[in-house]
Amino acid sequence: MANPQVLPWRNGVIAAYFASGLVISTLVARLPSVRDALGLSHGEVGLLLLCMTAGSFLSVSASGFIVLRLGSKRTMIAGATIASLGMALVGASAAGLGSIPLTGLALALQGLGTASWNVASNVQGAAMERALRKGIMPALHGFFSVGTVVGAAAGAAGAALHISIGWHFGLMALIVVSLVYGGSRTFQPEATVTGTGHSNKSLLAAAWREPRTLVLGLLVLGMALAEGAAGDWVALALSDGYGSANTVGAIGYGIFVSAMTVARMLGGRILDRFGRVLVMRVSAASALAGLLLFVYGPSVEVAMLALVLWGLGVALSFPIAMTAASDDPMRAAARVSVVSTIGYGAFLGGPPLLGLLADRIGLLNALATVGVLIVMSFVLASATAPVTKNAAQPAAEKTP
Repeated sequence: MANPQVLPWRNGVIAAYFASGLVISTLVARLPSVRDALGLSHGEVGLLLLCMTAGSFLSVSASGFIVLRLGSKRTMIAGATIASLGMALVGASAAGLGSIPLTGLALALQGLGTASWNVASNVQGAAMERALRKGIMPALHGFFSVGTVVGAAAGAAGAALHISIGWHFGLMALIVVSLVYGGSRTFQPEATVTGTGHSNKSLLAAAWREPRTLVLGLLVLGMALAEGAAGDWVALALSDGYGSANTVGAIGYGIFVSAMTVARMLGGRILDRFGRVLVMRVSAASALAGLLLFVYGPSVEVAMLALVLWGLGVALSFPIAMTAASDDPMRAAARVSVVSTIGYGAFLGGPPLLGLLADRIGLLNALATVGVLIVMSFVLASATAPVTKNAAQPAAEKTP
């Protein structure tokens, strides 16, 4: 029978995932207001956002060491605090001071906090999943998606009511930090769950040399890039590639996010019934079909259907990989950190590179190249098969 503290722990971790979604979507939803407050061109907005990307890359690169040093609980609290501070400063710097350099610094701070927080959340979530003895990682990522929807809706309302981004970002920062601090009362150190400490750099170094862990990272790399590409470029692709209105692009992005949310909320039951390998392969096939149908489809209506397949396809890959990386509780923190780092690196860095490629071959054609990496993820799906406790290699499992 599960420990009575597990359910409050679950709710606390859910709150942290939800709060992370709020951070991301608040900026995206109010980005036009930030641009107007600073008087920036589209190109200058892109350069400003690189500050956040730089902070995220720095953080995600060090996240494995940070989590093993501080533990996932303290890393989540520290990351959420830093991200919330950066979030509030973005609003104050843009609306109150009109300072581009300070806004860039604030965005870097937000990225710095968010990336390590997200990696630690996966470590905490994987430990909790083992305690519950059931698949919950898809639902946790689903609550992140719910957070993005709620944050986007709040951003739209704030823009419609002409609420200053200084006040809006400050209020959302308070909500975010309150959610994480409130939930942190129930967080459990992974050492409590696994029976061993993980604050040892040798564990992380060993994880970076393990073939299965690296294969899981490559699998996530392909699917995370497919997810990030949709998030960054779908709306613009509908506008430029299909000649549709900006509103249609926004609707298309909403369809994609909604499909992901539904898949993640149902993902635990699906995985319990069909297993990781089959679900991962079906997911990759769905993502590839959706991507190619979106790129080469004959109409906007077909493109909208393609976004459903694309969103359903990419939704479960990250949760499946996190669960697979944590099969051995003794090494779960290090392995989850490695896989998360590779995945978030692709998620953050891949879409901007697609933009550079799009300048040469067109946006839709650039998106089509992601299909190669999705095929790679399909081929590597067998790496998600369960392993025996303390084993370094996957146990034999019948795969479809």
